[in-house]
Amino acid sequence: MKQSAGVLLYRWNQGRLEVLLVHPSGAYNRRAPWSIPKGELDPGEQPEQTARRETAEETGIVPPQELIPLGEVQYRKSRKRIVGFAALAPEGSRPRCASWEVDRAEFLPLEEALRRIHPDQAPLVHRLVEHLRSQGGTPPEGGTKGAQAQ
Repeated sequence: MKQSAGVLLYRWNQGRLEVLLVHPSGAYNRRAPWSIPKGELDPGEQPEQTARRETAEETGIVPPQELIPLGEVQYRKSRKRIVGFAALAPEGSRPRCASWEVDRAEFLPLEEALRRIHPDQAPLVHRLVEHLRSQGGTPPEGGTKGAQAQ
């Protein structure tokens, strides 16, 4: 079974929660859903190492040292497993398409991210929101619509 790992970077922009998502490149992916920056584990690599490497490779942003574990999700169709982490994006982060694998890398408002993300990855976003709430970092009004934990 394939296993990938990635980091869901987040930031606050004018009081609203935004998360960094990427879109896969290629004409055949034009209508494909967006994703957290992620990739498959190299032999002997731990998920956290993969998550950091892939995020930097795909977005040009090096995640901070502290990662928040978000658990795993599994694609219903392919059964691929994704180990997710989250982290506050370094201040001033400007994502870019740093790999041929992605044609877009953007911080998106929470509601927009939930519309665009692969449905099987959406629980990672919900878990981030719940983590922020549990830490007293509740997203302001208007930043949580449709973001109940799953």
